[in-house]
Amino acid sequence: MRGNKPHIPSGCAIVGIFNRKAKRFSGSDVLRSIRTMHDRSNGLGGGFAGYGIYPEYRDHYAFHLLYEDKASQLETESFLEENFIIERSEPIPTRPHPNITDPPILWRYFVRLKPHNQERLQIENGTCEPAIHSGQGDERDFVVQQVMYINRYIGGAFVASSGKNMGVFKGVGFPEDIGEFFRIDEYEGYMWTAHGRFPTNTPGWWGGAHPFTILDWSVVHNGEISSYGINKRYLEMFGYHCTLQTDTEVIAYLFDLLHRRHGLPLEVTCMALAAPFWKDVDRNQDGKAELARGLRQVYGSALLNGPFSILVGYNGGMIGLTDRIKLRPLVCAEKEDYLYLASEESAIREICPAPDRVWAIKAGEPVMVQLDEGVQP
Repeated sequence: MRGNKPHIPSGCAIVGIFNRKAKRFSGSDVLRSIRTMHDRSNGLGGGFAGYGIYPEYRDHYAFHLLYEDKASQLETESFLEENFIIERSEPIPTRPHPNITDPPILWRYFVRLKPHNQERLQIENGTCEPAIHSGQGDERDFVVQQVMYINRYIGGAFVASSGKNMGVFKGVGFPEDIGEFFRIDEYEGYMWTAHGRFPTNTPGWWGGAHPFTILDWSVVHNGEISSYGINKRYLEMFGYHCTLQTDTEVIAYLFDLLHRRHGLPLEVTCMALAAPFWKDVDRNQDGKAELARGLRQVYGSALLNGPFSILVGYNGGMIGLTDRIKLRPLVCAEKEDYLYLASEESAIREICPAPDRVWAIKAGEPVMVQLDEGVQP
């Protein structure tokens, strides 16, 4: 309660900041931004994704792991050593924080594939198919298979992130406390996303905090995916297994499946996930009726139902997307080479007081930004 009026926060808090020139900036900016939306969280989850934060290991996969105990760490490290060359292994740096208690073991590994694994595209039980458009020898499929194995079969071990030159820092607590605990202000990246969680029907635990990831995909989400069951079963046909007890997990895997493996352009992937209503398809708006109809027919099981606004990060780009009737807010702003997205305009103006342009995202239509042509992260 706030005064005599009930406080309805309209879900979680999300923030994204992107620099088109790949200029790296401190994580303190996204930390300040998410702090302004404190009342959208309830202390059961916060997290951050940073891109460009590991330039010295830009060609390595950066595995961030959460362990419940030492036994799960030893088993996971043995598994990683069988499949990867581990160039560096170390605790994820943290600082003591009065509001963050009983954290799991937090560890990171910078790895690359062993030569004999370069062409391994099949997981041992044969459930994960090779990439459709990327050709033989796509090492990313192998990495996905190993992440699925750890999360599914090694008790007490959970992969928080597994992409190149990026990492996720998340846990149980308010996002500003989680950011201070993980020393986010000491990192620099060209893109940051953040999440403040207000779980309503799933548990608040370290592995269930946002962002959710696979490879370099990361997703922060405000809302609820009521289609989780059918999305989960659909993904299982392609070797993705949801084990983290939070509906948002399916979104990260769907982007990897539809865009990377099935080769759909990002804009078409967004149309498949936030597909227009049949009544709108039949109106043949914008000459895309045939495409929209085909996506509904082929990817009906990938359609996301329920209220949502999401930010999707990947190496070189960021996407903002809402459900088809925009039941969760998302505001955009631009300032020179920066794009900002957030649940509230106040979170943007906290770090960019005078943006060049501010607008509200349209329902079901993505806002997409990428690095300028020729710019390397």
